[in-house]
Amino acid sequence: MTDMDTAYLVDAPHREVTVRYHHGRERRLLVIEHEVPYPDGKLIVSRTDPQGLITHANQAFVDMSGYEREELIGEPHCILRHPDMPAAAFKDLWDTVARGDKWQGYVKNLRKDGACYWVLATAIPNVRNGKVVGYTSVRRKPSRAKVNECIALYARLRAEELAAS
Repeated sequence: MTDMDTAYLVDAPHREVTVRYHHGRERRLLVIEHEVPYPDGKLIVSRTDPQGLITHANQAFVDMSGYEREELIGEPHCILRHPDMPAAAFKDLWDTVARGDKWQGYVKNLRKDGACYWVLATAIPNVRNGKVVGYTSVRRKPSRAKVNECIALYARLRAEELAAS
């Protein structure tokens, strides 16, 4: 997972953020204040291995992320993590799927070009012979009213996280 490159940014002012992921790696993100609308009638589908490395990305995922499929395969799914997302949301996701349960929530993702897009995500563990062999996530167009609620909630949670660190 490499730092973001200004060559891919949409032509807009950006902010630079350095994030530290759960596995200890840091990455420089370039974020612009532009939301790409989720297209009607599309489902984004991806699969990961047990460590969260992407093993499958459908065309809708490739299109919305702004990455080429080859750039996504083998990368940690957190490559899409927008810095506005509270860590608590992903802790809840991982705690839920680790119990073998389905998780659903609203997620703000970061595109390769620095823009964002919102999804209603559902993640489930893929279990074979009683063992988790990976995860599947299906994302759909979110309700705008719910996204607006999440913007306020996530801003408050991020502020609390930053104050505590």
